[in-house]
Amino acid sequence: DWAKTHVHSTMHICWGALAGLYYHFGIPTVEYPEKLSGVYPNTVLKQSSPLFRGFDDVFFAPHSREVGHLKKDVDKFGTGTDADSEQGGPTILKTTIPKTFFVLCHLEYDANTLALEYQRDSEKGLHPHIPYNYYPDDDPTKKPIVRWRSAGQLLFSNWLNYYVYQTTPYDIGNK
Repeated sequence: DWAKTHVHSTMHICWGALAGLYYHFGIPTVEYPEKLSGVYPNTVLKQSSPLFRGFDDVFFAPHSREVGHLKKDVDKFGTGTDADSEQGGPTILKTTIPKTFFVLCHLEYDANTLALEYQRDSEKGLHPHIPYNYYPDDDPTKKPIVRWRSAGQLLFSNWLNYYVYQTTPYDIGNK
């Protein structure tokens, strides 16, 4: 509630996005049969959005979560899916709340983040699946392939430029 009156633009990521979609719209999460972990293709659905300026039509992004949202549930609440993944469902959403985004992929991940999560879960005895499309030949002894760095740079740069910097009202007369 505080952000509604004190924040000019908001980007909810991962658990924050799941919680935000539930809080603002009542959109329930669904549990996956197994953890979604890997680097998946995501399709830009709203190519006219400044958020996706410079993006390829399909971009790769890390996903790492055990729950998500069904597209039919997201659509039912009138939120707009701007990008989605066949494996992970809605990926990036802009809703009816002005300048508010919900990001369910992890374009902010470093090259080794999925590796560290895989190692952590393995050490806990959770028997995780090797992250999809991450290691060459699905071999965790090989160095991961980074395919999302440019999309991550574009996402955050575009958000800051088009939804924060260029639209923030500056009234220096009221100090």
